[in-house]
Parts: sequence; structure tokens; C-alpha cells
Amino acid sequence: MPRKPITTLQTGFAFCVSAAALGWRLCGAAELTESPQPRFLGANSCSSSSCHGGAGPQQNQYLTWTHRDFHFQRPYATLTTARSKQISAALEIKDATTAGACVSCHAPLREVPDTLRGDGLRVTESVSCETCHGPAENWLRSHTRKDYTHADRITAGMRDLKNLYVRANTCVACHQNVSLSLLQAGHPELIFELDGQAITEPKHWRERENWQGAQAWAVGQSVSLREMLWQLDTADKPDPKLLARAEALLWLFEKLDAVTNGLPKSGLTTAQSANRKLRQAHASADILARDLAELAWSNKHTDAIFNRLAKTSADFKQPAVFPEQHARRAERLVLALDRLCKPQAGSAPDLKLKNLFALAQSIPDFKPPAFAAALDDFARTTETTAAPSSSLLKEIFK
Repeated sequence: MPRKPITTLQTGFAFCVSAAALGWRLCGAAELTESPQPRFLGANSCSSSSCHGGAGPQQNQYLTWTHRDFHFQRPYATLTTARSKQISAALEIKDATTAGACVSCHAPLREVPDTLRGDGLRVTESVSCETCHGPAENWLRSHTRKDYTHADRITAGMRDLKNLYVRANTCVACHQNVSLSLLQAGHPELIFELDGQAITEPKHWRERENWQGAQAWAVGQSVSLREMLWQLDTADKPDPKLLARAEALLWLFEKLDAVTNGLPKSGLTTAQSANRKLRQAHASADILARDLAELAWSNKHTDAIFNRLAKTSADFKQPAVFPEQHARRAERLVLALDRLCKPQAGSAPDLKLKNLFALAQSIPDFKPPAFAAALDDFARTTETTAAPSSSLLKEIFK
């Protein structure tokens, strides 16, 4: 696939968390346009029964969000829990419901400037319509017109979430990027996986035709890797756990021959991170994510990736790799196999995959030999008749 030039904005990959969530600015980036920024109008502007608050299958998006979606109010409410108070105390934060480090993900509308707030905006909505779709002022009245195409809506300012690259960038900051100080204070570690997290989200949208969950997984993992490499490249002191997670994902891409795209090989070290040798690597991960989003994906591509990853048991028999690093690789691998295979509930592959999840669940207790044996068993059960992996992997990753 042709390589695209990297622009200035694309080299500053880590959107400020609020920017990734709200889409109204990029950290440190110049204004993209001199025209006035559109205002955020609040979720109530979408709630009319004749719009997205009705009972019909194409008009119930607001009801789905308010009744079934975790993003409604709960992220904000989390900031008032005992655990949040413990984290706040450790960081000397007086009020988590107003602190930028907390509300940027749990209540991102709070970070919208007063000049861009409509009368109906409520910060307690947590992660609402405009958090993902962008400020509605310029497209609210027009986006439901029957003569409007998807391109018309995007031109009017609605975020193009049908584009997997855009969708991954919208989600990744809050679903993966946690500062080292927050982690050390007790914030849980987050793992971003676009396809699996989209599946668990109560659907209030229709996917594009020929939807491929494996493609969403691949784009999401590329964006995930880009963000980890960016964090390592810009940190004064690299987080050892983040370094191990990045190395594990690099290992997975190495198994798919993706290192030819400019990604470093597995075995990433603290010295590499400290010496700032990762800038081109996270640029390459971004290019890979965009290329994967544009690929005409097929089931053959999915089978090729799955066959290659399912046959990696030999890597877990290498004594030179530390057990913790084996565990991090297994963690990424089982998530990948789950999205690429999606076995029928209760079937033999499903049961064997659940066993792999159980074996990879605890990083400190991980046993590489047991996992390798279980992976061999899983591979035998799920053998497919896909075209040779190497040719299709070249089409995907080169």
C-alpha cells in the first residue's frame, strides 16, 4: 500500500485527553481554521421524540444512551466513589469532579470553554453525544435531512466515526492513556481494544456495509501502539509497565511481519525509550493505522492473521524471555484471538479460548509452559483452510 506523507499534526499523536474526547482542539497544535468554533449544545438537543428520543429503531439513540450505556452519568459518578477519593488524596487533588486530570475523561464537557457552551450543556452528562460526534451547533438541524449524505454531515462538522481510524482516535485517549502518577495512585490500568469495546457498547448506530470486526481490531491495535510509543518517547522517565505493554504489542505485530513498516522489533528496552529513538516508530504506527482503515478487508485477511497468531506457542517456550514479558504477550494475544476467531458459545474452540484467557489472567502467576501447551491445543481445534498467510499478510502490512 502506498505510504502517505506525515503532516505536522500527525506527529503530535497523543491528543490531549479532552481533545480526543471532545474534538475541539489538539494539544499544542495551531488552530485548524480561523472560523469561529461551533458550540456544544448538550444531549437534550438530541432528545426530542421526533429526533433521537423516540421509540422507533432509528430514533431511539438518546433512550439507548440514557437507559443502557455506561457512558451516561456513571463516569462522572465514579469520581465521587471511595476509590476516587483515595486516588485524589494520594495526588493531593481536592475535588475529583473538577480536577482536569479526572474530568478530562470522566466529565469531558467540563473542559469546554464558556464561549463554546450552549444553554443546554450539562457537565454531569459524562460522555455524551457531542463527546463522540463533535459539537453540534453546525450540524444539528441538518443532519437528519433525508437528502443529506454521510459526506454532507461530515462536511457540516460531524465527526466521521464510520472511519475506523477516526473512531479509534476518538476513543483511545480515555480508554488507554493514563498518566503514570494516576497509575501509581491506584487508577486501574486500561487496555484499548476497539472491536471488543464496540461490541459491548449498546448499539445506537448502524455499521457500514461489509463490516469486519477484525479490521476494527487491527486499526485499534495500531493506534494503541502509537499512543504507547508516543508516551514512552515523551516521558521524562519511562514507566516499566508501559514499556512491557508496548513490547508485547510490538511482538504481536512482529509475528504479522508488520515491522517492515518501520516499527521496531520486539525486545524494546528502557535505553531505547530514554534515548528518544521511538519518534519514527510511533509515526509508522500511525501510518499503519490509517492504511489498515482504508484496506478492502475480507475474511481471508482475518484468517491469515488468525492462523499466524494461533501458531505462536514456540515463542512461549523461550527461556530467555522473562515470565512477566511472556505474560504481557499472552495478554495481547488472547484478546487478538478472541476478536479474530469469535467462536460459537459453548463450542470446543470457545472453551479452549476461555482456558487461554484464564491462564493469561494473572501477570504474576503466569506459567509460560502451560500457556504454550494450551495454545497448541487451541490451534489444532481451530485450524482453517485460509490462503497462505504470508501472501495475505504482505497485502495487509506492506
